Amino acid sequence: MTLGTMRFAIATLFAGFLASTVQAQQIGTVETQEATSTAETQQNAWQSFIAVSAAYQGKGDLDSGGDFSISGVGLRGGTSGPVGSGTRAGVTLTYIYSDYSFSDPVAFGGVAPWSTVQRFGVAVPLSFALGNGWGLGVIPSVDWFKENGAKTDDSLAWGAIVSASKRFDDGNMVGLGVGVYDRIEQTAVFPFLLIDWRLSEHWRVINPLAAGPTGPAGVELDYHFDGGWTAGVGAAWRIQRFRLSESGSTPDGIGEERGAPVFLRVTREFGQQMALHLYAGVVAAGELRLENSSGNTLVKEDFDPAPFIALSFMARF
Repeated sequence: MTLGTMRFAIATLFAGFLASTVQAQQIGTVETQEATSTAETQQNAWQSFIAVSAAYQGKGDLDSGGDFSISGVGLRGGTSGPVGSGTRAGVTLTYIYSDYSFSDPVAFGGVAPWSTVQRFGVAVPLSFALGNGWGLGVIPSVDWFKENGAKTDDSLAWGAIVSASKRFDDGNMVGLGVGVYDRIEQTAVFPFLLIDWRLSEHWRVINPLAAGPTGPAGVELDYHFDGGWTAGVGAAWRIQRFRLSESGSTPDGIGEERGAPVFLRVTREFGQQMALHLYAGVVAAGELRLENSSGNTLVKEDFDPAPFIALSFMARF
């Protein structure tokens, strides 16, 4: 058993243990949809959540030769509540640990371009009820994406999400948003769709992933079974960009992984406060980039579709 596989197994058991007691949500993804949903503006009480996740992305073959895989764990928590006049405010904290394992990456000179990457983040979701079902959401955030040994000051990504949405009398919601971020020697601007639309008693279309510094929200088709089970199929676009170690093969450089996760989700709900999520799918259209400290591309390498699996447990209280 490799070290990465062992870490994933331990993380999965840990998440399962927490799930059997009481707790958490997911990896920087899914269903909180913090301040972007006007549904939260309709709640009159403070609400908190905590989440723990474990994930493994299997071997992705690199076009020039070699392959890589990723194992990781995530912790996320936050709270939000009314602050008067139809306004809600909150705070969300995020921590994600990702362990990259490379095998003979030819395009990178046979040397692993990076290894362990960590993300530390804080966001302040704000939502404003404008009347007649309309709402405005603003989520400023600050994150540090860094390989172990990288300078913290050079690992900063900051920006904000701004969105407007309309919730109808039947509970359906649709909206548009835009994210603007300074992501380590790069400015990113992306629009995205906000949606929570019930097609029938059992079917609805939702955003499975929260928009943020790693990219826009995705879209998922969701089916609700009787007895607390739901399932869904969806896709998204994600970019993980991080500062590299001072002592690595590219000192103070920048690493980037991008791709489109296409997934199947199965969820077991425990009342309205807790849920266990299992994700399985592939990362398509994948690409790795290596840049120097100024953001100039040194290596750009595509990789074949890579399978992944993730387990997540969320609790609200």
